[in-house]
Amino acid sequence: MLTTLELRWFVRGTPANEVEHWFNVDCPGKLLGSPEKREDLYLYTPECDYLNIKLRQGRLEVKWRKAELGILQLGECWEGKAEKWLKWICDDSDQQSMIPANVVEEKAWVGVKKVRSQRHYQGVTYELTQLSVRNEVWWSIALEMFVPEGNRNDSSLGVQVDPHFQEIVSQVSQTYRGPKLECDRSFAYPTWLARLTR
Repeated sequence: MLTTLELRWFVRGTPANEVEHWFNVDCPGKLLGSPEKREDLYLYTPECDYLNIKLRQGRLEVKWRKAELGILQLGECWEGKAEKWLKWICDDSDQQSMIPANVVEEKAWVGVKKVRSQRHYQGVTYELTQLSVRNEVWWSIALEMFVPEGNRNDSSLGVQVDPHFQEIVSQVSQTYRGPKLECDRSFAYPTWLARLTR
């Protein structure tokens, strides 16, 4: 089991040139390789925004939101909802039982094509992802930090944002160039998918 602190936004359309330039040139930290292209399959769970189940490259990933940590106001451009998630990963060595042949055709599953670029800075990984789902195009910015195993039961993390995570996110936000990322665009994948399928 993994524990993460996360902050994410979704925006309709494609990222503006200034957003891509910001991520590729102006951001602090190290780029993690070339952009990754893949398609993930999400189990649609209406009215259950605290549960995220997906098939990714031959493995099943289950995420459970343990806590909503409140709204972060980060400079003039970023305002978002920080959350704490638990994640379980189930690998399948032959990659057959995890990907049924007909899963793509099932209405309960939603295919999301992604082109994801990542950076890592001071223990926080953040990403710029272009998304394509059901003939719609979106983009997303997300920041994530793994919680060390010894801190998973720290009750303080359940009611407030880890100071290190907040500090690094604040530093990254100060370099951002692009449209304002507001709180009403800040949520995890289950909420985003629910809005798409209404």
